[in-house]
Amino acid sequence: MNILNDMDNGTIAAVATAPGAGGVGIIRISGPKALEIVSGMFRPSSSKFSGFTPRFLHHGHVLDAAGREADDALVVFFKGPNSFTGEDCAEIQGHGGPAVLAALLDSVLSRGARMAERGEFTRRAFLNGRLDLSQAEAVAELIAAPSREGVYLASAKLDGLLGRKVSALRERLEYLRQRVCLAIDFPDEEGECLPPQEFTAITREVAEGIRTLLAGYERARCWREGALVVLAGQVNAGKSSLMNAFLGRNRAIVTEKPGTTRDYLEEHTALAGLPVRLVDTAGLREHSEDSIELEGMKRGQEMAENARCVLLVLDGKKAADAAGNIFDAFIEEKTLLEKLGRSRCIAVWNKSDAAPLPEGIADFFGAPLLAVSSKEGSGIDELCSAVRALCLGESAPEEGDIAPNLRQADKLKQALSALDALEAAIALSMPPDLCSIHLEAASAHLADITGLNSTEDTLNSIFESFCIGK
Repeated sequence: MNILNDMDNGTIAAVATAPGAGGVGIIRISGPKALEIVSGMFRPSSSKFSGFTPRFLHHGHVLDAAGREADDALVVFFKGPNSFTGEDCAEIQGHGGPAVLAALLDSVLSRGARMAERGEFTRRAFLNGRLDLSQAEAVAELIAAPSREGVYLASAKLDGLLGRKVSALRERLEYLRQRVCLAIDFPDEEGECLPPQEFTAITREVAEGIRTLLAGYERARCWREGALVVLAGQVNAGKSSLMNAFLGRNRAIVTEKPGTTRDYLEEHTALAGLPVRLVDTAGLREHSEDSIELEGMKRGQEMAENARCVLLVLDGKKAADAAGNIFDAFIEEKTLLEKLGRSRCIAVWNKSDAAPLPEGIADFFGAPLLAVSSKEGSGIDELCSAVRALCLGESAPEEGDIAPNLRQADKLKQALSALDALEAAIALSMPPDLCSIHLEAASAHLADITGLNSTEDTLNSIFESFCIGK
């Protein structure tokens, strides 16, 4: 369905609250018939009611499609353009039972509205100038935020911080475009185009601003996508027990038989408030004739190579039973540590309830070493904090941070590439008309972020990921 062609004369409606039973359920309506629809199905509880006052909640009963009282509700009307979508809007705030909401929505649809498409309310807000495209995307990011920090980052974008920053950078490029156009149209006039040094200074200023935004994207990836944390170690070291301890439930099968986990298990959770993708891998062992187990070990090592943090789980009981150096029993872990690098590994002395970590030992061949007991839960909180610190480094978001999403970061990278090509063209003393090609490309990529020249395909790809009521 082509929403763009239907928007001028269509009134849309949808349930705006999450599926399932709840205390409150909301029906959202937007379009020219919004006031007519709620007026026709509303019976006020006050005898003084003379019509809907915009932005005021009115109490009464709402009728179903057959004209029967279906719910005791609050109804509010928003006069366009001072509404979320920029059109006349209304909300029916009733009880949150699925049957109640279905009856109310059916009543709204029977009075001339149609079902909204995914993201259509926000899409109308964008097309009516109530939001730029970066703010529209922030709506979905706010709803899907996996952590409080993710909420703060999405809220900053919803407030327009990213859009204003990108627009300011683009204005600098548009100023240069104007000067280049003058130089092309009036080649004999001196001073119409900026001197190369001043021209380059502005492009470098814009490029630095783009790099700052891209740095925000990298800092926020953990909060937006979740950090990949992999449990690795020998068979029967207690990796599955540790995963269950992190999750607070028995997700992985735990037995005394070595090699129970033959493929990797992945779960999304939060460690010390940090969203993570937690992966339990098949245990390492020197010899195995089981092709499935060998494939599981291969996949586990591939996951470890791509992880933000690797927890090398050491079986404390195995070390306690061995003669000589306590780390002689962990040759495979040492090899994996050297391969992956110490900067993203934490060694975990597991089963510390049965085999305490000897005093004075705080590292495993240069990687930090922490003692835990998956069975008793001791040391888990400290390990969670260590994982958070390793994954984030100095990248914890602060108030006012700007964090572009993947699409926006891609546009920023393309703009930066165009500016690099522009600087190279200037260094080669290329004519202004050829330089302007790169300048226009950089400006266009920045415009795509705020939606100034986005295609319908781009808008469809963005808004189709939204929920129907938003």
